[in-house]
Amino acid sequence: MKRQTLRRLTMVTVVAFLAAAMWLQVHRDNSRAQQQMLSALDEANITHVELAFRGGPRTSWTRRDGTWRLDGSPGTAVDQGRLEDLVNLAVAPVASWRPVSDFDVTKLGLAPPLATLRLDDTTLEFGEPAAIGQLRYARVGERIALIPLQALPRPDKATH
Repeated sequence: MKRQTLRRLTMVTVVAFLAAAMWLQVHRDNSRAQQQMLSALDEANITHVELAFRGGPRTSWTRRDGTWRLDGSPGTAVDQGRLEDLVNLAVAPVASWRPVSDFDVTKLGLAPPLATLRLDDTTLEFGEPAAIGQLRYARVGERIALIPLQALPRPDKATH
């Protein structure tokens, strides 16, 4: 009887240890994935978008009842797909992060940026393509990211 109890206790301990190890690995993978995105924003919860291109006016939209609306012109038709593309830039994959202090931001096309995208309270600035690879510079706060070259807000077809 004691031998059976000892086996069960050992088996429960091993299973608990394996479950804890798996949970820890998933948690670490999720944390790494979060660190390798342009922001930690959940794109489904973003409700306000502002976009400005270098030398151009700022345009803003608000999401209400699942639909994007142009601020200041509620009756104006909005390209919903374009707004979803802008919101999805929040989770653009990042090849690497470095502190702003490592760069001359003017040489990266970030002073001023090619495009500035504000998603709720987070500002993303997009710069020039990097010299190597299919990457572009982006600034988030005091960090510079290398992101895919195509990760850049697109202008509205009607105005550009």
